[in-house]
Amino acid sequence: MLRSVRGLVGGGWWLVVLAAAPSWAGIWPDQLGGFTKAAAAPAALTDKALWGEYGLDQAEQATYAAGDKKFTATAFRLRDSTGAFAAFQWQRPAAARRTKLADLAVETEETVLVAWGNYLLRFDGWKPQAVDLGPLIDRLPKLEKSSLPTLAGYLPAENLVPNSERYILGPASLDRFRPGIPPSVAAFHMGAEAQLGRYGSGQQAMDLAIFSYPTPQIARDQLAAFRKLSGAMAKRSGPLVAVMVSPANADAAERLLALVRYQASVTLTENVPTRRENLGELILNIFVLTGILLAFCTMAGLAYGGLLTLQRRWRGGGASADPMIMLHLEDR
Repeated sequence: MLRSVRGLVGGGWWLVVLAAAPSWAGIWPDQLGGFTKAAAAPAALTDKALWGEYGLDQAEQATYAAGDKKFTATAFRLRDSTGAFAAFQWQRPAAARRTKLADLAVETEETVLVAWGNYLLRFDGWKPQAVDLGPLIDRLPKLEKSSLPTLAGYLPAENLVPNSERYILGPASLDRFRPGIPPSVAAFHMGAEAQLGRYGSGQQAMDLAIFSYPTPQIARDQLAAFRKLSGAMAKRSGPLVAVMVSPANADAAERLLALVRYQASVTLTENVPTRRENLGELILNIFVLTGILLAFCTMAGLAYGGLLTLQRRWRGGGASADPMIMLHLEDR
């Protein structure tokens, strides 16, 4: 999901920390998976410029204990799901393997890392199950769950090094993960975001960066700037620009760039059935309307009869004020 407004970058990370510190409040519950929270405090941070660019709002670390068993849980709350997605790729251990806890969840022998909405959750020394994670997610404060970036889907899968993906949101992450590309060429002020992946290993390792721009025209303009970089190979596909700087094997890089193809997605309006199109609802409504009409007729008849009775009493209560008309047909 492209964001036109960027977070604090560079030296501005300390504004995030100062803003969050006075309003620090607990994220972790007192009980979690049979364990009791022993202590909690703001988590210590490294690479604060990068955390600031990803939109860190609060970080809390808690220690849990149950008998002689202990584990540490760390929660990072970011401004949106894109920031949590980027932090997940960054914090994911190189040897991590997928787990079924969530769409974005990996584990090692001692660590579990889960990204959910705008949260990144880390468990060290304990592996939660789905039954433990569900109640925790339900009570996360300020939870935001928007769509995840789609750029990762454009990385070619062949020869992609597992867990090498990195998401780039601004100059700090670009300098950290792909320093050969100047921020002015990436043009983050135009709404650019990028997905980075590594291919091959050792001396043959190559980094592929796919930049996404709001429109194909902007991508076309930036393509010329990327091609001016020394040793750069670049290709445009729709609003995407795929770039490789000084690849170890030019032929392999060319084949890799050819696999990057933008596919526009068209969203069709889905026909959602209404209650009027439901036959059961229609029959039920007919019976309800019939009941209403019967009740109305009954009430109207009772009201009319009551009015006639009152009218007779007001006129003396004797003979009927409206005598019945007799035709006397038997006399003819």
